Amino acid sequence: MVEAVMFFNEGGVCREMLFPEFEAVLDGVVGLPDLADQQVRLAYLLISPRREVRAAVFFHLDFDEDGAADPGWNIPLRQLSERGGLGMDLGGGPIRLVCRSQCPVPWHQMHLWDPEPQDLLALRDAAKRNHLGLLGEEDEASMVGGAPSRLSMPGRQGPVATARGLPGKDWNDEQRQKTAHLIKRQRLHIRDLNHHHEAALERLKQAAERQLRALQAEVQQLRDQLRRQQELNASLEVQRQTHSEPLERAEAEMARLLALQERERGAQADEQRRIRQALQERVDELEAELSACEERDRQGQEDVLRVRHEQEQLAARGVEQALEKLAALGLTFVVYHPGAGHLTIPLQDIARYQENPMAYVAAKCSVSEDRYRQWLSHFQQPTCEAVLPGGGRCALPIDRVDSPQRFVTGESGCCSRHKPGGRLRTAG
Repeated sequence: MVEAVMFFNEGGVCREMLFPEFEAVLDGVVGLPDLADQQVRLAYLLISPRREVRAAVFFHLDFDEDGAADPGWNIPLRQLSERGGLGMDLGGGPIRLVCRSQCPVPWHQMHLWDPEPQDLLALRDAAKRNHLGLLGEEDEASMVGGAPSRLSMPGRQGPVATARGLPGKDWNDEQRQKTAHLIKRQRLHIRDLNHHHEAALERLKQAAERQLRALQAEVQQLRDQLRRQQELNASLEVQRQTHSEPLERAEAEMARLLALQERERGAQADEQRRIRQALQERVDELEAELSACEERDRQGQEDVLRVRHEQEQLAARGVEQALEKLAALGLTFVVYHPGAGHLTIPLQDIARYQENPMAYVAAKCSVSEDRYRQWLSHFQQPTCEAVLPGGGRCALPIDRVDSPQRFVTGESGCCSRHKPGGRLRTAG
């Protein structure tokens, strides 16, 4: 059995090689630039001496951008071909077939592909065409020719005829023909490699020329920039020499002016220090006078407050004395408040009434001050105080509650719709 590998493209079998040549591709000894950056479909074959396909393994192989085979590829093709299932009959009985849908080792399935019937027929035809130069049974028969007939009659033809029919000579002829076939294949392979190498070399030359032109243009550009920079430096040197003397005079004048300015600045600083010192002394004097004035003012305010307090005490004692005299004469103090009517205020309650009349009246009505104020607001304007959803008040007229004791907060100031009891009855 002969091991071979055949490459497929859209048109069928596009390349054939013996398995040792394919191993050279896998080892990186030989590259295939025309397959660069591609995933190629291949088939591993076992071909019988009668040039009949006996086993086939259909697999993928990736090539990088340089046309080198994937170094991580590792599929045991021989072992898979020995364990393959039955496939199509290609002339010598059903072949052993290994593909994606028929793989004896599950973890290699992802690296295989399923062939079409025309792919199998293409393999059969390629084996029959024998572009690989395989020696079959017909070739061996033609090489040994009529040797059996000559060997079958040694007595009639003598020792010379017997010597001519010796198998050693036929074996040498067969070896020479095999060697010639191998040399022919190697020459074709070398010519193919030379062609690919020449194409790659031409591409490298073109890339090198393009890079050389780019570098030359860059060098020329740098030279132009250097020349312009040199011209600019020369012009600047001329200008520097031309303006050197005026510049030195200007620097000397500037130094003189700076020294003069520094002296003037020193004199001004001394004058400013003297002025600041005089101002600080005047400020200290003014602050002392201001402190004395503030102390006199504070003392005067204390005197005013003391006198005012004494006057208030005298006035209060005078008012109390006057009120006591009026009370002794039978005078009474009567005030009127809604809800409480006319109230007679004893002399001892006059101060408490003056302090908070509302609290005094609320206490007389036996309600709190807040409740009395709410009732007073209701009494003066008997309208519904409920707040509508829009933010305004209801303001419907309602019945007036005449007594603060009968006024209930949150209920007496609302109409029938907004009273808590009314809402419950409406919901029922």
